[in-house]
Amino acid sequence: MEAVSRVELEIGETTHPRAAADADVVRMSGVSFRYRRQSERLTSLKEYAIRRLQGRVQVREVWALRDIDLSVRRGEVFGIIGRNGAGKSTLLRLVAGVLRPTSGRVVVHGWPVTPLLEIGAGFHHDLTGRENVYLNATLLGHSKHEVDARYESIVDFAELAEVMDEPLRTYSSGMTARLGFSVATAWEPNVLLVDEVLAVGDEAFRKKCEARIEEFRRRSATVLLVSHQSSQLLAISSRVAWVDEGRIRAIGDPQDVVTQYTEAADGR
Repeated sequence: MEAVSRVELEIGETTHPRAAADADVVRMSGVSFRYRRQSERLTSLKEYAIRRLQGRVQVREVWALRDIDLSVRRGEVFGIIGRNGAGKSTLLRLVAGVLRPTSGRVVVHGWPVTPLLEIGAGFHHDLTGRENVYLNATLLGHSKHEVDARYESIVDFAELAEVMDEPLRTYSSGMTARLGFSVATAWEPNVLLVDEVLAVGDEAFRKKCEARIEEFRRRSATVLLVSHQSSQLLAISSRVAWVDEGRIRAIGDPQDVVTQYTEAADGR
């Protein structure tokens, strides 16, 4: 039987959140994460219930991450690259506190963390764009008064003024991503987590988002960015980590790491 390792998740706030530009804001030590997955696909809830009562539901344990050691400094745009299912999104969710590690230690300073982990997260598709701005901003910890003061700038950045009173279900994925990014970055974050949100939408808006991220970096905010677009990571990242099958295969200079990843991908 596998020994149970010590598990810790520490959330810390620095007295001067913009001080010490070289200080570690995120640190992961020996972090692993395990989840359970059904071994076979069941086509209905009825079939699942019957098999569950019969004790015939088979599950297997999957390690999404294994032995991750990682530190991200204040003021970095830290890129994360890897193929689908490599563990990139799980890593961000551990930093955000959405998941707890099976073993290891995650330390985050400069709380709160602002997560953009998936398109439409924190939105309600039956509410209008306007209503969703207030809903999402409230979930991020902002008061109605604060949202009132920044509402126009949020809409202007998202370039969605003409559809803000339409239900979100009528929006494309690109429009939803634009609104989510605009709300999340209307207030300068201490730590911003972005998971493939910028992969949708037009090139002009992606450039606009990259410019905002660069401005945050100059002001010593910390950004962790998951992307499949190597050109994007090369353009704005300070360092890049390549995650493969739940492990970090390389970490360092963006060009070096992206080259290693690309060569490995081409050789598969």
